[in-house]
Amino acid sequence: MQLHLLPPAWLPLGYGHGSRPRALVVKARDRFALSTAGKCRDAVLNLNETDIGSCREIDSDRFLFEQSGPCRFHGKGDAALVETAGSRVALQIAQATKVSSANGLQKNLVRNDIQILERTEEPCELDDYCVIPGTEFEQALVDQVRMMLGSMSDGEINVSVYDTAWVALVPSLDDSDSPQFPTTLRWILDNQLPDGSWGDAALFSAYDRVINTLACLVALTKWSLGPDKCRRGLSFLEENVWRLAEEDLELMPIGFEIAFPSLLEVAKSLGIGFPYDDHALQRIYANREVKLKRIPVEMMHRIPTSILHSLEGMPVVDWQKILRLQSTDGSFLYSPSATAYALMQTGDPKCFEYIDRIVKKFNGGVPNVYPVDLFERIWAVDRLERLGISRYFKQEIKQCLDYVHRHWTDEGIGWARNSTVIDVDDTSMAFRLLRLHGYNVSPSVFEKFEKDREFFCFVGQSTQAVTGMYNLNRASQVRFPGEDLLQRAGRFSYEFLREREAHGTIRDKWIIAKDLPGEVKYTLDFPWYASLPHVEARVYLDQYGGDNDVWIGKTLYRMPLVNNNTYLELAKRDFNRCQVQHQLEWHGLQKWFTENGLEIFGATLRDVLRVYFLAAACIFEPSRAIERLAWAKVSVLANIITKYLRSNFLGNEMMERFMHGGIYEGNSNISWRKGDAKEDILVGALEQLIDLLAQEALPVGEGPTYINNLLRCAWIEWMMQQKNREDDTCISGVVQAGPCMVHDKQTCLLLVKIIEICGGRSGEASSMINTMDGAWFIQLASSICDNLHHKMLLSEDTKRSEATMSHLDEKIEAGMQQLTQNVLRAHGDGASKDATPTAGCTLDAHHTPFFVFEGIELQLNELTNCPCWINIDYV
Repeated sequence: MQLHLLPPAWLPLGYGHGSRPRALVVKARDRFALSTAGKCRDAVLNLNETDIGSCREIDSDRFLFEQSGPCRFHGKGDAALVETAGSRVALQIAQATKVSSANGLQKNLVRNDIQILERTEEPCELDDYCVIPGTEFEQALVDQVRMMLGSMSDGEINVSVYDTAWVALVPSLDDSDSPQFPTTLRWILDNQLPDGSWGDAALFSAYDRVINTLACLVALTKWSLGPDKCRRGLSFLEENVWRLAEEDLELMPIGFEIAFPSLLEVAKSLGIGFPYDDHALQRIYANREVKLKRIPVEMMHRIPTSILHSLEGMPVVDWQKILRLQSTDGSFLYSPSATAYALMQTGDPKCFEYIDRIVKKFNGGVPNVYPVDLFERIWAVDRLERLGISRYFKQEIKQCLDYVHRHWTDEGIGWARNSTVIDVDDTSMAFRLLRLHGYNVSPSVFEKFEKDREFFCFVGQSTQAVTGMYNLNRASQVRFPGEDLLQRAGRFSYEFLREREAHGTIRDKWIIAKDLPGEVKYTLDFPWYASLPHVEARVYLDQYGGDNDVWIGKTLYRMPLVNNNTYLELAKRDFNRCQVQHQLEWHGLQKWFTENGLEIFGATLRDVLRVYFLAAACIFEPSRAIERLAWAKVSVLANIITKYLRSNFLGNEMMERFMHGGIYEGNSNISWRKGDAKEDILVGALEQLIDLLAQEALPVGEGPTYINNLLRCAWIEWMMQQKNREDDTCISGVVQAGPCMVHDKQTCLLLVKIIEICGGRSGEASSMINTMDGAWFIQLASSICDNLHHKMLLSEDTKRSEATMSHLDEKIEAGMQQLTQNVLRAHGDGASKDATPTAGCTLDAHHTPFFVFEGIELQLNELTNCPCWINIDYV
């Protein structure tokens, strides 16, 4: 037997390309369901690097892909994933020989001991396509993430050296000759780095290290502690202050231009020998003047602004007025350093209570901002969804979003509940997630962030944040018809991001992410309704930095429940598990296509491959195999039957034979097949598929006979529509444009009905067939598909009008907005596209032409690193 090995991109990362090969081990414990004598036995295949690298043919009677389809497992799988430590250079900013280097940031490459299956008899077609049960290692990770999400309170965040130093400066409220919070000084003494600085040990940023180190010197000098540590810290500052002039402005911490000059004045008053005249400080002083002019002192005392976060840097403060702007928890915009400064100046008991509480919570240190309860929940949910693992945590995600919705206001939100200062970043992310999950939120919240047709994140901001505009653009993509404010927001953010992309300046002032340019590019290239969920997950697996993503506040900080390697590890293993299932299904699909002789109708395996890719990219969960395969097979047969009806006058006879043979009986008989007659082949394939889907569909109370009748009704209605259509633009079930297919509105509706039936939602499908409840969907699907059809035809016309194409794009987008609105409002909570079958498979009609017009094949090659665009690789 000849076996064609798949190219290396199909294999898990870590195989081939110079890495040490590992054995692929199979253990299939249980029988094949519905296969009378099927048995499994252990099989081991050792692959060597030469075989994998050259993709040459090898002989084997024990390899997975000689079989026609995957196995059904009833027992617990025991495949193991082995991590190998590959290294990548840590992001090091302005690194010098005398500066402590960043620790190597590890990129874990997942290796799989993949289960390779062998059987002695062929099982029933489609019987195999069921869930491969979760394995122990994956369930343990799921449980771990559940515990993490369940532990959410005011936010998990690490200690900030700078803020801890400011709290250490607070004198005793009873005795000014001693510190009020001595544990903060102990924390400072215990956390100096080997090079004499203080700051993030894994990532060097001149801004971060310099302001942290100077703050610690001020605190230790004030209380005459750690003279040796002070000498080493001062030596670090003298050797590295010049770096402030070289570092990118995007990496400047929040309020640095306000806080650092004031800290220098305090240091000078204590006699600390800092190089105060270094030219690197001139830019900082200039930036300070710019920011202070943007928010005049009068405004600062009248309304809450972001300047409250940096009170310790303000030269003149009217404390009687400022105390009126104090947050409900006693802080000033949730900043420990600003609140510590206010405590020193006023002795306010609410300030003391806030500081005392967080010093105790963080064992002597304090974070740069606290609480971060809304920020943590919103971003954690976003990460889980983009990594493709949110389905494991539906209850936890609902709890997070319920919490966010309780604190949602008509003006938006900030990073913490009850914040008097809102920002476009948190508001955009929350708006998008709440809307996609069925909560009622109004886009009017964005009015506060628009001025003169431009959008901003904070009032008085000195620079624009890339991630703020990025998340504003993502929010604008889920707009409903008539939401002009979101349309303007989308246009402004799109143009801003494209301009930054063109200049290679996709860097942000709030986060140091692994691949922010890649995240921005994907979102701009593939709007929400045109993004394939499984492809998006695969792309984001390479963009998500896990533990290595660092946030920029007053200092660098980390959010362990937003960015961590546990999410990443679970997502990689889950993706690999899905890929095993999908590849097994694909091999079974090839057998189905060949055994039914469908190639004689002009269809090719490449056509089947494309349809299956779309199905698997939209409905990727292992538990939904029957829906995925129904999508693929129905698409293939509908395409073939439509072309046959159009090209063969005997097609009507074939249609009549199906329509009047065995309808409503649920007991079709294909023994009458004559063998070579084309209509016999089609009717036989269709009858067989209907019977199989009826048996494999998720069970309903009415039983398989009822399901069989529903499937037949859907096909008969579709055939009648195909028969009765007269105009040439609609006569084909698909439009061929190069290698791609676009379903017409009737075929799109057929797909939705059958997927709903196979997914155990026969009530929805029956309603769509027999009542007017599905009228809105039918009307919208028809309009969208007709416009896509028209656009496809125009794309082949060299004399086409760009104005006409633009007008069609607008109509298509308007239709998708209406579809989004109706689906989300109809399904309510949890109706995000990747969880809503109706929306997902309807969008099939949009994905396919999008591939053609936007050159998706090349983009998918780039995104997935695959030699063939269908092959999404393992991770």
